[in-house]
Amino acid sequence: MRKRFLIVVLLTCAATVFAQSTSPKPLTIAAADLQKLKWIEGSWRGTGGGVPPFYERYRFDGTTLLVDSLTDGKVTDTSKFELIKGEFRSGTAADGSVATLLDAKGITFEFNQTRRGSFRWETESANVWKAILKWPASGTRAAGELIYTMERMK
Repeated sequence: MRKRFLIVVLLTCAATVFAQSTSPKPLTIAAADLQKLKWIEGSWRGTGGGVPPFYERYRFDGTTLLVDSLTDGKVTDTSKFELIKGEFRSGTAADGSVATLLDAKGITFEFNQTRRGSFRWETESANVWKAILKWPASGTRAAGELIYTMERMK
């Protein structure tokens, strides 16, 4: 009986630690805070990460940031980052990302429960910013980081 109790306690503790490590703590954001991200609006050419150049357009519609992927000047996909009940997020609670840091230089998002890692959009100047993607080690890959340079298109 004592062994079974100890095993249950250990499993409960392990589950708690796992849940804490896979569920980011969302930052509480007000609509006015999103003004700090106005620098990201516009059309951008991305390079780096061992992929061909790619093109994206970022635009606010109220408290929603729409990110259009562009091919030959046409929208091929749109992602949404929405302010919902004080959390700035994309996707669902189980398979999306949520803002965990917003400062004068940029914003950091952490992936929710089913994915791990983070990404940060960080301004360098009026015409250049970096997208920094990070992921932890897993059973099949080492921890890593990719950095994409985004340059404003004229």
